[in-house]
Amino acid sequence: MSISTESSASHPTAPATNASPHLARLEERLPPLLSVIAGMVDVIGFISLKLFTAHITGNLVVIAALLVRGGPPNLTQILAVPMFMIAVAAVWMIAKVSPRRGPALARPLLLVQFLLLLCLLIFSVLFDPAANPRGFIAGVAAMIAVWSMACQFALLRLALPVAPSTAVMTGNLTTTVLVALDTLSPRHPFMRDAEVRLKETVKLVVGFTAGCVAGAAAVTWLGDWAWSVPVMLAGVAVFEPASS
Repeated sequence: MSISTESSASHPTAPATNASPHLARLEERLPPLLSVIAGMVDVIGFISLKLFTAHITGNLVVIAALLVRGGPPNLTQILAVPMFMIAVAAVWMIAKVSPRRGPALARPLLLVQFLLLLCLLIFSVLFDPAANPRGFIAGVAAMIAVWSMACQFALLRLALPVAPSTAVMTGNLTTTVLVALDTLSPRHPFMRDAEVRLKETVKLVVGFTAGCVAGAAAVTWLGDWAWSVPVMLAGVAVFEPASS
């Protein structure tokens, strides 16, 4: 996660009160599904490619540690940061040329994420990047995974800006603890709409954790085909705006 995405986790201050029923359903149903996908992509990438595909922060920590302690640089981890930024910029350009704005942007950007994960699945099955996690093939696969997560971060900020981050669990877990305490407090709560926000962030933390567990199981049982699981869920997410 980049610095900008870390801060976005605490961006929403309260649920939208004037949203249409369609938008309210989309904001309720889409982020938990995306959090499951993010958990899967992150853990499959970590196990198979030795890279945090959804956590640029983790990669920055490893890079800094290697630089200070004199370890061999990991080119893939270094490239993950600028590639994430490039992918976010590309999603912005797609949104800019699109006639859609607001929540209507969700579906085309979800389609972009689906296509990236589908390309990652095909590439992994054909070339087996996990066989050499530090090799060139693994680096290409890792960058596709990073692009898919950058797309998810960007689409939330552009299409559903009030939604919490689906991959920054530090912010979501902090919010969960604070609003849980506010809910139990009999007077003077610090957080507005504490009960609503508690329900919202708990779904994301549980979803991301479930995605991590499912992703690890998929790597164990499916090998290179593990990417097929987040691909299927990403396909479901594409149609979520239409069904909301």
